[in-house]
Amino acid sequence: MSHGIVARNAMGYDLKIVNGLVYDGSGAEGRRADLGIRDGKIVAIGACPEVAARVIDAEGAAVTPGFVDIHCHYDGQVSWDGDLAPSSLHGVTTCIIGNCGVGFAPVRPGDRDTLVALMEGVEDIPGSALAEGLKWDWESFPEYIDAIDRVPHTLDVGLQVPHDALRLYVMGKRAVAQEQATDDEIATMRALVRDALAAGAVGFSTGRSDNHRARDGSATPASEATARELGGIAEAFAGFDHGVLQAVSDFDMASGPDRFDLEFDILETMAERAPGHTLSISLLQRDMEADQWQRILRRVERGNAAGMPMRVQVAPRAIGVILGLEATFHPFMGFPTYKKVAHLPLAERVSAMRRADFKAQLLSEKTDALAGDGSPIPPLADALLANIGMVAMRLFRLENTPKYEPTMAESLAAEALARDVGALEALYDALLEDEGRQLLYFPLYNYTEFNLDNVGKMLSHPLSLVGLSDGGAHVGTVCDASFPTFLLSYWARDRVSGRLRFADAVKRLTHDNARFLGLRDRGTVALGQRADLNILDPARLGLLRPRLERDLPAGGKRFLQDAVGYRATLVAGEVIAQDGRLTGARPGRVLRMGR
Repeated sequence: MSHGIVARNAMGYDLKIVNGLVYDGSGAEGRRADLGIRDGKIVAIGACPEVAARVIDAEGAAVTPGFVDIHCHYDGQVSWDGDLAPSSLHGVTTCIIGNCGVGFAPVRPGDRDTLVALMEGVEDIPGSALAEGLKWDWESFPEYIDAIDRVPHTLDVGLQVPHDALRLYVMGKRAVAQEQATDDEIATMRALVRDALAAGAVGFSTGRSDNHRARDGSATPASEATARELGGIAEAFAGFDHGVLQAVSDFDMASGPDRFDLEFDILETMAERAPGHTLSISLLQRDMEADQWQRILRRVERGNAAGMPMRVQVAPRAIGVILGLEATFHPFMGFPTYKKVAHLPLAERVSAMRRADFKAQLLSEKTDALAGDGSPIPPLADALLANIGMVAMRLFRLENTPKYEPTMAESLAAEALARDVGALEALYDALLEDEGRQLLYFPLYNYTEFNLDNVGKMLSHPLSLVGLSDGGAHVGTVCDASFPTFLLSYWARDRVSGRLRFADAVKRLTHDNARFLGLRDRGTVALGQRADLNILDPARLGLLRPRLERDLPAGGKRFLQDAVGYRATLVAGEVIAQDGRLTGARPGRVLRMGR
């Protein structure tokens, strides 16, 4: 561009980005342009002749809008942690919390421990870390918005009203699964959601998954809420120009062939009763019902055709868990011999496990049940351990450069066959590598055919949104906050088939997610837009192996995952991360929708 676009009365820039290839979030190919930034906004595009207080040379790099992550779980962390890593290290400049119906507001003082137990069980966030870290300087949801906004953050945070917390606040001890809300209770929940939306809440979320359990193994309060309750709450959106709804469900296929449509009808009631407000539903492939995701898409298509806006949230890779001796879960946790050393530091456990007699004794045993009353571990875990030979076909080492679409030939089952040992022994030996720090990847969902072909079909569907990163959740088993980096480095560069255009992948992470939420001030590189930006090297962009850090309150541990290829990330014109490290800048605020 020879002349560029410049806002009127330009008096110089706070920052200028020069020589970059700008992907503006529209899906258009990159174009050479400089950017002028003043007061946190983009004020010039193209030739930017004014003097700048700081200049960033983006030669050889792509300049994109900042990424918008619509599915995070930093609900507790936002009250004490301004960094919001690892999302802030993967180009995310806006994240949305309060998903899946779990969160910490509204709350009565006597119910705080209950909400902590819910979050610990559902999202694998250490209860001790939450108990020590949460400030609890709120009761109502508007007070929660204000409290979180008092904590400076690296990036902007949008808050949804979680159904479990809302139900507990209104129904007290009656807020248990299968207990129906009265008309008065539904009216009170509706009024509280209206208050939250008026205060700037992004929307409302509910969780209906049987895999979501509280710390004691009990079902989540809202998991069996009726269509009458969900529809009554959704009426809160009437008259508001903003607000989305979010839901996760298993659709209970095991309960009978008609259960799928019955369950979808319940969720659809929310969309019917909140006209003009979009409902998003989690979409993934489960082995037991391998075509369920296609049925969900067909129902979502029908809903849109009937005038009910619906979208699906899709993960760009398998939804899997990380196993390791220091992780939340590994297959030997229930073996009697392992339990004798489970309390020891890692080095001492590894030393014991390397003894031939210890190994022989353990491998001769059967595991005790891990699930059951008082345990948040779902029955699926025991079912998997009972079929460890089959499970080993889907267990893979996470190397220093992780591979997220491995083949069966790279599995531990294939290794066991080659070594002529049992699958359990191959797994045992692998976990002892790297002084016990080896990590194993188990793609649980989206990997029925041992490839990501169906994920590609989900991503390409016109009603799909890139989501489900769960940033801040499952901290000892998952690190999917790296999804944006994976989408750009794998789907837009490395994958042999079904590859996305880089410009389209950028659009999915930026413009599409921002507009879904109703955000018009970000998501594109355009005059007047917030200067939420990434400067990255598409050729170098990539992921490193997750690492465990003990940096949560009360010594809690979590997985973090670093990336390479990010030169800088800007939020409202301030550089929050440079060359893979946070700068200490915290310009992020709480989104106040409709303000």
